[in-house]
Amino acid sequence: MTSIADFTVTTNRGEPLDLGEKLGKVLLVVNTASKCGFTPQYDGLEELYRDFGDRGFEVLGFPCNQFGGQEPGSAEEIGEFCKVNFGVTFPLMEKVEVNGPGASPLFDWLKREAKGVLGSKAIKWNFTKFLIDRDGKVVRRYGPSDKPAGIAADIEALL
Repeated sequence: MTSIADFTVTTNRGEPLDLGEKLGKVLLVVNTASKCGFTPQYDGLEELYRDFGDRGFEVLGFPCNQFGGQEPGSAEEIGEFCKVNFGVTFPLMEKVEVNGPGASPLFDWLKREAKGVLGSKAIKWNFTKFLIDRDGKVVRRYGPSDKPAGIAADIEALL
């Protein structure tokens, strides 16, 4: 696998999404959760999407229930929660695993391309973020405590 275009994922409506369609855009791929201390980051992610969306930027949210069972809902419940509580309009995907033998192939690739603190591959918690350039290459990985507003300059540089 050489770029994000090598992957197809499933939207929260159960439809396949060929990420090759996203080439030419700057992407922020995030594993999300609705019942996490970092959940308020949905506000910041939505703000980035609104600020840069018309310039070729998109956030892709991937709900994940692997960390403390903090994303227990169905795709419908998650979508509704995000819309009602945070005004989320960026695309949400189906719930995925990001670590272990059941991990999404996309997240396995992201972890190989951008390692975490001290070279670790595993995703440590919800709201780990991966910035992807217009060519579909991983530029940088951000930890859960990295606020979306702090990523704005990196996004701007890629646009």
